[in-house]
Amino acid sequence: MNFVPGNQQRHLRACMVCSIVQVQQRFIREGCPNCESFLGLQNHPDSVQECTSQVFEGLITLADPAKSWVARWQRLEGYVPGVYAVKVVGQLPEEVVQSIEDAGGRYVPRDGTVHDDDA
Repeated sequence: MNFVPGNQQRHLRACMVCSIVQVQQRFIREGCPNCESFLGLQNHPDSVQECTSQVFEGLITLADPAKSWVARWQRLEGYVPGVYAVKVVGQLPEEVVQSIEDAGGRYVPRDGTVHDDDA
């Protein structure tokens, strides 16, 4: 995530799958750098609204997710460097959860409802 001017901070959104934080227009323009293959957010504003949330808590900046203990703690290993939310509030549509599972993934909500022993 690049510098976000103060007047743009209200446009920040967090991906409900990986928790990366970007401005809404970047999600629309470029999609999610971690989840684009199965979310397909690029050029789909409705999908951005469904799969990202303006309600999130805490921010983590990861420069090297492969070496970071924080990345392991937050289940962010293998993701691109960037700014991530600690907790993301929202519920993905069931068809999106199904597409994640069809792609071989497992959706773990980022809202704190699933504990490490459950994941």
